Amino acid sequence: MTVALIIATYNWPQALELIFLSVLNQRRFPDEVIIADDGSRSATKSIIENFEMVFPNKVNHVWQEDLGFRKSKILNKALKATSCDYIIQIDGDCILHPQFIRDHIKFSETNTFLYGSRVNIQKNKVETLFASKQVRFSSFSKGIKKRTRALHIPLLSVRYKALPSLSSKIRGCNFSYWRKDALAIKGYDEFYTGWGREDSDFAARLLHNGIMGKRIRYAGIVYHIWHSEESKDKVNQNTDYFNQVLDEKRIYPKEGI
Repeated sequence: MTVALIIATYNWPQALELIFLSVLNQRRFPDEVIIADDGSRSATKSIIENFEMVFPNKVNHVWQEDLGFRKSKILNKALKATSCDYIIQIDGDCILHPQFIRDHIKFSETNTFLYGSRVNIQKNKVETLFASKQVRFSSFSKGIKKRTRALHIPLLSVRYKALPSLSSKIRGCNFSYWRKDALAIKGYDEFYTGWGREDSDFAARLLHNGIMGKRIRYAGIVYHIWHSEESKDKVNQNTDYFNQVLDEKRIYPKEGI
């Protein structure tokens, strides 16, 4: 199968540079890297151009105008821009474990999406992180918490089975699925603007359409860089809408692909 890595980003070129370094450290490269850019300025473009020169496979910068937080819309544009069979999706604040791509491929199954864990890099580590350009970590590394999530022991991952229920552990920063399954539910719901619930909505509608979800713990690890929180001014509106999606077991978005 062909695999695309989609990176959702917005105006944080320092973090994106570390992500690219971690992509270059992968044991298995994705066939395509797509930067789903929600309106970043020219500094981000320069980082992407530098990465294009050294990455051996396709790099696609998908950009939209900055009109506020529109992650769902840019992810749909990214999904339409690729023809790869399998999508691995992260956020632009997550550094990849060297086995990240390989793990998601290894544990992929038909009619199933995967969601993994994130190890939190603490606030007091961020300055030195960027200065040193560190992209390799272990459960003993300084400046991280949730250390058990940093244990890479894929043999233990087999304990986790695909389930038809929505897990509170699902995060769009560590997520993978078959592109055909995403297109079958018409992608992300662009109703969601502002932070909150767009990833859970997408997962819920996959489940409503018969696709099961499987957690991959002890594999598929990302390291989340601390940052100040996004504005949550739309979270109540988004939560109310998401609850309707759950109650009605909706499959299709109000506005999607």
